[in-house]
Amino acid sequence: MSKYCAACGEPIEPLALVCEKCGQLTYAADLERLATEARTLESAGNFDEAIECWRRALLLLPAGSVQSATIEAHLGQLNIRRAEAAGKAEEEQSKAAWLKRFGGPFLVIGGLLWKFKAIVVLVFTKAKFLLFGLAKLKTVASMFLFFGVYWTQFGWPFALGFALSIYVHEMGHMWMLRQYGLRASAPLFIPFVGAFVALYDQPADVHQDARIGLAGPTWGLGAGLFCGAMAALTGQMFWSALAHTVGFMNIFNLLPVYVLDGGRGARALSQQQRWAALSLTLVLGWTLGQPFLYLIAAGFGYRLYKQDAAPYADWPAFWQFGGLLVSLGLLSALPARVGGL
Repeated sequence: MSKYCAACGEPIEPLALVCEKCGQLTYAADLERLATEARTLESAGNFDEAIECWRRALLLLPAGSVQSATIEAHLGQLNIRRAEAAGKAEEEQSKAAWLKRFGGPFLVIGGLLWKFKAIVVLVFTKAKFLLFGLAKLKTVASMFLFFGVYWTQFGWPFALGFALSIYVHEMGHMWMLRQYGLRASAPLFIPFVGAFVALYDQPADVHQDARIGLAGPTWGLGAGLFCGAMAALTGQMFWSALAHTVGFMNIFNLLPVYVLDGGRGARALSQQQRWAALSLTLVLGWTLGQPFLYLIAAGFGYRLYKQDAAPYADWPAFWQFGGLLVSLGLLSALPARVGGL
């Protein structure tokens, strides 16, 4: 059965989501209905059904469109609000049960203690997330083993800083996974390899996967900049060596090959963006005198040869990738001498 554009009257392909002539969305009326329904559900606090409505709306939009990106960002915020609402409901239930059991004179004391607890939670909300992985036995045990191996070679200060920097890198992945409502394991450390998190849910597309992959080096850059700032403030080569190592570790992960963070980021780039990334990496390699950057350039050459580029240009992923290459390249160019380094 033929379809016609409601705006210009031109025929529309059966599976087309937008009119090629005037740019009108094929399912504009359905999208408006779903958006209204989703907002009503959000106002009522029914986040599960609201998220389902927005996901149905995404299926009616062209991938990479402004509307699609806006809804994806909104879904990330809804997942956070859903988690906060669930936590608040659980706390209220626990509070009610406690008050029911310990009535009478303990009500006033209990109320004060609960208010104090609420303040503590508010103050340490962000810090609590970074400590999330340290509450898992496997993470702590593997991190301790990782720390011990590097302690024997470079001393405990460097080993501790290196282990924590890798932990921050992995928690960057965890943070972005949480924004998309995806489940994953806590970080697991492996000496001489690094650490990883296991995904229980798969990203919706290569663009979502790219943001998850690049979040690790982005948080790792933060750890490296902290070490670089400490090196500038104290003048101690230990901090400079740690900044160099953290920079190199994170830029290594930007190799645009399958299993690494750079491979996940490169899959979201168009063919033209890959050419631009290759050129940037060659310029950085020559400017900074870092041979490893030429290996990354070779990796982009390989991705160009594979011709598995994304169908449209993902500029946020491109600028994030490029910014990481420049920043981490500068960190890795710092001198590295501590102990046996």
